[in-house]
Amino acid sequence: MTSSMSTENLLVEVENLYRYYDDHCAVQNLNFQLNKGEILGFLGPNGAGKTTTMQILSGNLAPSAGRILINGIDLLDQPRRAKACIGYLPEQPPLYTDLTVDEYLLYCACLNRIPRNKRLAALELAKQRCGLKHMGRRLINNLSKGYRQRVGIAQAIIHSPAVVILDEPTVGLDPIQIREIRNLIVELGKEHGVILSTHILPEVQTVCSRVQIIHKGHLVFNDSLAGLKLRLRSTSLVLTCRQAPDAALLGKLPGVTEVEKLTDCSVRLHFKADANPAEAVAAAVVKHGWGLLELTPEQQSLEQIFVDLTTADESAGAAPVQERAA
Repeated sequence: MTSSMSTENLLVEVENLYRYYDDHCAVQNLNFQLNKGEILGFLGPNGAGKTTTMQILSGNLAPSAGRILINGIDLLDQPRRAKACIGYLPEQPPLYTDLTVDEYLLYCACLNRIPRNKRLAALELAKQRCGLKHMGRRLINNLSKGYRQRVGIAQAIIHSPAVVILDEPTVGLDPIQIREIRNLIVELGKEHGVILSTHILPEVQTVCSRVQIIHKGHLVFNDSLAGLKLRLRSTSLVLTCRQAPDAALLGKLPGVTEVEKLTDCSVRLHFKADANPAEAVAAAVVKHGWGLLELTPEQQSLEQIFVDLTTADESAGAAPVQERAA
């Protein structure tokens, strides 16, 4: 896989990853990378292999085959060293609700082998980054769900890991809490490599720099956000007139690749991504007196890409990966 960053910024490298459950292959030949400063949106329908992949990357589930490097360290050969570079927030945060925030985070600092003389500093930094500065003495049981999520993220970053893995971090939160957690994820992405597993498609477009979609264990889409925006640009127009427009004439306009008849007075014009013919179409309608009623660009959405890739004919198997280098 081509990377635009140098190898010294490469934090995660997954090669030929497989995971079997008896005869069922949940993850099949998965390959991808994560660089420092990237927020990778990891999408997939239920049962696609997304959670299995997250568990493997976090070291909580062994792969059947393949290689995983975390910050240059082989996760299978040197699991303790590799896991020290990972912070993980599962979908259900691993909180002890009978402890205060400070007590819990100090416990997490101990688990992550932070030296005793550095634990308080690590605790205060994690609280500051997660908006928990004045919550240290509060019982976790008495916190709102949004603040519990913050505590869960704080335990994942208290040891300043190179890689932060977040599994559905905004599920069940209200709109204000969602915005706050998204802002936090963006901040984390400036200093770490972040893998964000989510079902919320607008969230990916809001916070992520790269998007991947997994379906039936296969990686079927991998693109940077900039590349995704190019894919989402309109490449068709719907034209409706009072009189039937001349499809043959419209097909000869610069940039038009196909004219699709919708009704007697309505057509869909497909065109090259870099050659929008809207102005020429409008001029042709006026010139020939067809009577312009509608000229509307059709824009594909991330949701449509997701649906197209994950609802393909079952007999066809998983689609090949659609990839563009960052």
